[in-house]
Amino acid sequence: MKYNMELKREFKERSRELLGSEAEDYFQILREPLTNALRINTLKITINALKKRLKNKDWELKPVPFCKQGYWVESGPMKLGSTLEHFLGYYYIQDPASMIPPLTMDLREEQKVLDIAASPGSKTGQIVSIMNDEGLIIANDVRIDRVSILKINLQRIGARSVVITRRNGMNYKKMTGFFDRVLVDAPCSGEGVIRKNPYAAVQWNPNSFPKFSRVQKKLIKAGYQALKPGGLLVYSTCSLAPEENEEVIDYLLKNSDAEVEQIKIKGLKSKPGVTEWQGEKYHKEINKCIRVYPQDNNTEGFFVCKVRKR
Repeated sequence: MKYNMELKREFKERSRELLGSEAEDYFQILREPLTNALRINTLKITINALKKRLKNKDWELKPVPFCKQGYWVESGPMKLGSTLEHFLGYYYIQDPASMIPPLTMDLREEQKVLDIAASPGSKTGQIVSIMNDEGLIIANDVRIDRVSILKINLQRIGARSVVITRRNGMNYKKMTGFFDRVLVDAPCSGEGVIRKNPYAAVQWNPNSFPKFSRVQKKLIKAGYQALKPGGLLVYSTCSLAPEENEEVIDYLLKNSDAEVEQIKIKGLKSKPGVTEWQGEKYHKEINKCIRVYPQDNNTEGFFVCKVRKR
């Protein structure tokens, strides 16, 4: 069943400027609801054990080609959050596009990791899983209601190596050179989540981009300052607006010694970051960032960039 919604004229114009002839495919898939998806939580159960358990309950799973713990649910319960397996923390409900940022972080068990805007905890939990619940992960959010959600989700999956904090993410700049890895999954306009929330198309307003961009620039600068020399920072949003993505990376490159690194994930289709947008020219290395459009992988829309501190 497709959504019956009208996309705003300016949204279409901007999308055509970004995608050219592919824009119509983009508009078409935005009217198609997301396929339910989950990430198997290997802290509590093996991939094969959960697949067998769900198969016995007549679930049909389709593997996400770029994340071995990720699966689309082609048939199963309508509400994935109401099952015993979800209650036990055997899986986490997560769109495959949201699984991309932790996959780019080159994580190892002994590292110190900061997730600067962590709630609701999907990427934090994935980081914990990749690191086998070793090392130190600090999961931060600024709002108490969001911290409460973060705590519940991390408790459900059995995470023990996480310290949850509630503070303004900008304050982490004071921990200069402490972290091996930093994830800045920044608050954004949510332009990429229209398939999950059709109301986002109604709410879409380009006047919000500058406001979000200012916050994003402060967060990425703070996260970079907290990073060790030689460490990696991954920046991501569920927005496709260059003002919230490439412009933020361009700001970091102009105000630090950061170097953009190429992102390669087997099985993932993506497009390079744009280096020019509406008269603004960005650093040429920004084409190493990736744009993940819904029509390419049957996901939400996402932007991801990886930078290394010299």
